[in-house]
Amino acid sequence: MLAGCKSYVAIAEWAGRLTQKQLRYLRARYNPQTRRYEPPSETTIHRVLQSADVEALDAHLGTWFLQVAGLKPIAFDGKTLKGATRENGTQVQLLSAFVHGQGTVIAQREIAEKTNEIPELRTLLQNLDVQGQVITADALHTQRATASFLVEEKKAHYLGTAVKGIQRKLRDQLTGLPWGDSPPSVLKRWRPGMAAWNSARSSSPSLLQASTFPTSVRHS
Repeated sequence: MLAGCKSYVAIAEWAGRLTQKQLRYLRARYNPQTRRYEPPSETTIHRVLQSADVEALDAHLGTWFLQVAGLKPIAFDGKTLKGATRENGTQVQLLSAFVHGQGTVIAQREIAEKTNEIPELRTLLQNLDVQGQVITADALHTQRATASFLVEEKKAHYLGTAVKGIQRKLRDQLTGLPWGDSPPSVLKRWRPGMAAWNSARSSSPSLLQASTFPTSVRHS
């Protein structure tokens, strides 16, 4: 699947093209009679994948993707799956975490029918090691509880953007800050309506500390 194969047949064909060195590295079965490593058949691949713990596999792959990506920003976004419905007719929604610039999904979770993205983001991040990384999300996730969770529990940084009418109090606070008194370097990064960029690497006071949004400091 990581090689772009979208069916059991395609996966088996890909396995059949592997060299002996690659098959040995992947721990393929060794045939003592032919003295060769044998690629798994389509039937074997189908049986193994059908019996796999999907959630555990997804978690392990996500952790590996995250390690490969390194310290790159991680975005969170929720989408409604086109054509996917539950038994009661409601649409299926997923919250996904993916690497900026790559689009590689490192974690995803179905949003329960009686909840929304806001608490699910914290659940999705619970088992991911994002220490020192920048987490970005849209206005829906510009929440004080989420910001505190990211900084205090996950030791990460965050960037919440496009504060809208649903966050009227916070938007009014940001709009009312003395942006004209800030140096140009800050203004290039900030605009009224942006919320709470956090960085544990700097304790310098900033405009955002004048707001009530938690853990916001200037990034320098």
